[in-house]
Amino acid sequence: MGKQLFEIVEGGGVTTPKGFRAGGLHCGLKKTDRHDLGVILCEVPATAAAVYTTNLFQAAPLQVTREALAEDGMLRAVLVNSGNANACTGAQGDADAKAMQANAAAALGLGASQVAVASTGVIGELLKMDRVNAGIEKLPGRLRSDAQGSDDFCQAILTTDLVKKVSCVTLTVDGQTVTIAGAAKGSGMIHPNMATMLGFVTTDAKIGSPLLQGLLREITNVSFNMITVDGDTSTNDMLVAMASGLAENNELTREHPDYEAFAAGLLHVCAELAKAIARDGEGATKLIETVVVGADSNEAAQAIAKTIIGSSLVKSAVYGADANWGRIIAAVGRAGQPVNVGTVDIRLGDIVVLEQSRPIPFDEEIALEYLKGDTVAIHVNLNMGSGQAKAWGCDLTYDYVRINAAYRT
Repeated sequence: MGKQLFEIVEGGGVTTPKGFRAGGLHCGLKKTDRHDLGVILCEVPATAAAVYTTNLFQAAPLQVTREALAEDGMLRAVLVNSGNANACTGAQGDADAKAMQANAAAALGLGASQVAVASTGVIGELLKMDRVNAGIEKLPGRLRSDAQGSDDFCQAILTTDLVKKVSCVTLTVDGQTVTIAGAAKGSGMIHPNMATMLGFVTTDAKIGSPLLQGLLREITNVSFNMITVDGDTSTNDMLVAMASGLAENNELTREHPDYEAFAAGLLHVCAELAKAIARDGEGATKLIETVVVGADSNEAAQAIAKTIIGSSLVKSAVYGADANWGRIIAAVGRAGQPVNVGTVDIRLGDIVVLEQSRPIPFDEEIALEYLKGDTVAIHVNLNMGSGQAKAWGCDLTYDYVRINAAYRT
C-alpha cells in the first residue's frame, strides 16, 4: 500500500476550509420543527463546478444553478431547501427558483448569478414562497464559521435521512495546508447517474473551474455514481463544489506535483459521503459493499457491481442474513457485460461460496453470523482481465415500503 496522501479530520465540515460560513433554520416547509433552509457562503468568489441528474424531468433549481455557473464558473453561495423539491411545478416553479436565487443574493449582498439553488423533498407541489422568503431574510444572521454552522446546514438539507452526512480531510499542497470537506443528503430515490440526491463540497485549494469540473465528474463516476438504494434516479440530484483559493497554494494543474494528493482527498470525501448515503438508505439495517475484480474493463466491473448492489433479491437476502449466492451470480449474468461463465469466484466476507463457477461447501451458521453484521462485503472475481470497481448499497427491508407508502403524508 502506498502512503496516504491526506489526513482525515474528525468533526470537520463544510465550514472547516478557509473562507466558508454556513447556517440553517426552520422556515416552515417541513411539518416538524427541523431545519429546512440552509446556505453555504464563501467570503470571496469561489471557483465552482457541478454535476446534475440525468433524469429528463429536472427540477427548476438545477436550471438556475446551471445558468449561474455558465456565466463565469464562479459562485459565492448555495441556497438549499428541504421539504419541497420544486420539481414538475411548471412556470411557477421556475419563477420561484429564480426568486429564491434573487432574494438570497439580496440578503447576502451578492449578485444573483453568484448564488446556486438546490431543493429536495416532495415532487409536484409549489413552494410556500412566503415562508421561504421570510427564512431567507433571517439566514444572514445564522451564518457561522464554526462546527455549529456546518451542523445547522447539514440538518437543513435532510428529508427522510436519519443522520447527517459529512466528511473532511486535509493535505499539503506547495507546503500549505489545504482542506476539503463535504456534506450530503440522501436516503431514498437513490440510483444516481451523476451524483447523489444533494451533495456540497467546499475546499480552500486554488484550482480553476474547468479542472475542478473535470475532476468532479471523474470522481463522481467512482463514488456517488456507484451507490444505489432503490434504483430510482431523482429529479433533483446535484453535486456542487466550491473552491475559495484561500489556502494560498499555487494553482493546481494536472501536472502539479500535489495534484494526486488533492484528487485522492476529494475522492475520499465523496466516497465517504456516498457510503454514508447507502448506509442510511430508507429502512436500511446494513451497508453492502460489492467489489468486482478480474473484469474485461473498469466500465464492465462498474456495471456488474452496480447490478449486484441494485438487485432487490440480493438486497432482500442480505436483510434476511441468507447466504444465497445464486442471486449474486444471477445478477452478474444479467449485467450485460462480458463474463466467462466458467471462471467466476464469489466470497461473502472471507467465506468462499463459489470457485470457478462451482459451489464450495461452507458453514451456514458462520455465514449467518457474518450476514447479521451491519456491513456485508460481496467479492466477485471474474478471472478475465484487470477491470475492477466498488459499489455500495443497503439491504431492502419492510420499513422501506412503510416509509415510501406514506412519503407525502
